[in-house]
Amino acid sequence: MDTLTQAALGAAIGGTVLGRRLGRKAVLLGAVLGTLPDLDVVIDYGDAVSNYTQHRGFSHSLFLLAGLSTLLAGLCTRLSPARDISFRHWWLFFGLCLMTHPLLDTLTTYGTQIWWPSGASPSAWPIVFIIDPLYSLPLLVATVVALIIGHGRRASAWGLALSCAYLLFSMGAKEVVETRIAPVLAAHELEDAPRLMQPTPFNVLLWRVTVIDGNAHHESLVGVFDGDHRPLLETYTRGAELEDVVSTLSKGKRLEWFASPFLRYDIRDIGDARVLVATDLRLGFPGFYPFSFVLAEAGPNNEWLPTVTYQLDTSRSDNGVALSRLFQRILDPEPPLCTSDFVDRRWVRSLPEVC
Repeated sequence: MDTLTQAALGAAIGGTVLGRRLGRKAVLLGAVLGTLPDLDVVIDYGDAVSNYTQHRGFSHSLFLLAGLSTLLAGLCTRLSPARDISFRHWWLFFGLCLMTHPLLDTLTTYGTQIWWPSGASPSAWPIVFIIDPLYSLPLLVATVVALIIGHGRRASAWGLALSCAYLLFSMGAKEVVETRIAPVLAAHELEDAPRLMQPTPFNVLLWRVTVIDGNAHHESLVGVFDGDHRPLLETYTRGAELEDVVSTLSKGKRLEWFASPFLRYDIRDIGDARVLVATDLRLGFPGFYPFSFVLAEAGPNNEWLPTVTYQLDTSRSDNGVALSRLFQRILDPEPPLCTSDFVDRRWVRSLPEVC
């Protein structure tokens, strides 16, 4: 989630756990602790793919944060002037403020390495967009109220309760979407194919479903209020014939570990160079994928030579138009919103007639 939300979550937890004893200090310290894991963004790992895949890495490890919580709780038990606070309460304060950060991150699409250094794949169970005002607002209001009144326990607890209720609502919305897309996937014999379901930007009422099927990837938008409207399934190619080449590249392997199989590959001419590009299909929206990386350049004998990876500028001027149409689609499935309206047509494989 975004930094402001993580700070508000930490502040609400701090106020709930120790607000009665420490007042505003618990809220402010909780806000600082809530943002601490994201300090890894200041580390430069040397290239774009490394920076991309190392983010939400060691600093989001539950093992590391549990150890840090124990250390801080022990220090505060010995050194804090608040002698009436037990080690147990200090540990709950530090542990919850720190460890809820990566746990909340796992509820978004971007992978979070909560089991670092085990080597396990990043965890992601997306039920909320990386920025969601309706999740963040109760926490922000609770933080402001707690700071104003100076006794943050009740306001903080209410903020936490409302934000958690929103996550439960999102889980229910995801189940509705799963029920509606299942017959469509079964009709195309895709029920066992890898798929990703995630909310579209800033809401949990309209969901994007991405399904990988060999060289094809399928997209569908499914809304909670779609009623009896059957979801559309749009199909694109993803350049799977280049997977073997990518697998020979160290950064390609790293990117596959992080995002596979939700990757697209293509060859582009940039300046005088012919380059191999990998795009993360999970993040963004069809036609608006922000994470595309150059992995290699073609050599004089048409062999692929690894290069220092860099991220391509994929920004577009019609972002506002796409968002506006998404928001209209939330409450009204007619006319249908086709993701192919925003996509380079060379990627299109097959579309429903209405598109």
